[in-house]
Amino acid sequence: MRLGLVLPPTADPADVPATARRAEEQGFDIVASGEHVLFGSPTPNAFVALAAAAAVTTRVRLLSAVTLLALYPAPLAAKMAATLDRVSGGRFELGVGVGGENPVEFAACGVPVRERGRRTDAGLDVLGRLFAGESIDVDGTPATLDPLPLQRPRPPIWVGGRSEASMRRAGRAGDVWMPYLGSPDRVARGLRTAREEAERHGRHPVEVDGAYFAWTAVDPDAARARRTALEVLAATYGQDMERIVDACVPHGTPEQVAAQLAEHLDAGATSVVIAPATHDAERDVDLLAREVLPRLR
Repeated sequence: MRLGLVLPPTADPADVPATARRAEEQGFDIVASGEHVLFGSPTPNAFVALAAAAAVTTRVRLLSAVTLLALYPAPLAAKMAATLDRVSGGRFELGVGVGGENPVEFAACGVPVRERGRRTDAGLDVLGRLFAGESIDVDGTPATLDPLPLQRPRPPIWVGGRSEASMRRAGRAGDVWMPYLGSPDRVARGLRTAREEAERHGRHPVEVDGAYFAWTAVDPDAARARRTALEVLAATYGQDMERIVDACVPHGTPEQVAAQLAEHLDAGATSVVIAPATHDAERDVDLLAREVLPRLR
C-alpha cells in the first residue's frame, strides 16, 4: 500500500519545494502533480513541478497525475520523462490521461480534441519503444532516446481515467490503472477489465496494478467536511456534485475518511493518491498525515 498527496493545483508553483519536502517528512509515499496548459484556473506543468519536488526530496515517488500525452509530441514527452527520472534518482512515475474537459487547450495546442484518445495510444507506443532503447523511424531516419531513463525497463506508467477505454489502455500499455470519482465497486470492476485486456495482449494480469485518485475532504466536523467537498468540487467541475460526493468522495472525520479510503484499498487499489478538497491545504494535509495515514498503515 502506498499513499500519495497531490500538490495543490491552484497554489503558487514557487511553493512546490516546501510542500513536497513537508509531504515527505509527513510520511507520504508519493507526491503527485496534475497539469493543464489552459484550464480557466491556475494549474502547473507536471514535469516542471515534479523536477522542483525532486530537488528537495530523497524518498518519495514523483507521479504526474496526469500528463495530457496527446498535447506533447511523443519523443518530447519521452525526453522530459527520462530526464526527470534521472534527475530524481529513478523516482519518477508517468501518469497519462486523455483530458478533454477544456477543449480550448487542445485547440490552442493545435490538437483536435476528438483525436486525443488515438494520439494517446500512439504516444504510449512511441514511449514504450524509446524507453526500451529501440529506435523509431523519423522520415526514414532511425532515432533513439539518449540518455535513457534510470529505471529499467522504464518508469512505471499509470493510466488515469474512468472510462472503459482507459481500463483497456492500461491493460495494453500501462502498469497501473487509476480512476477518479468512482466507488470501490467501480474500482474493482475496472481493474478486472484492465487485467482481462492485459491477458488478451499476452501480458500476465498481475502486471497491471490498481490505484485510486481520491478527492478527499477531512475535518473534525463531518458536516463541514462535506460542505467543503461540495464547494471545492463544484468549483472545479462546474456542476452540482452532491450525488458524486456522497457516493465517491471520502469525506468526514479522520476516522471516517480512513475507513472510506480503506474500502478502495480493499477493492484492489494498492496506491491511493489523495487530492485534498480544501480551503486550507496546510491544515487539512497535516490532519491527514497525523490522523488518517496512521489508521491506514
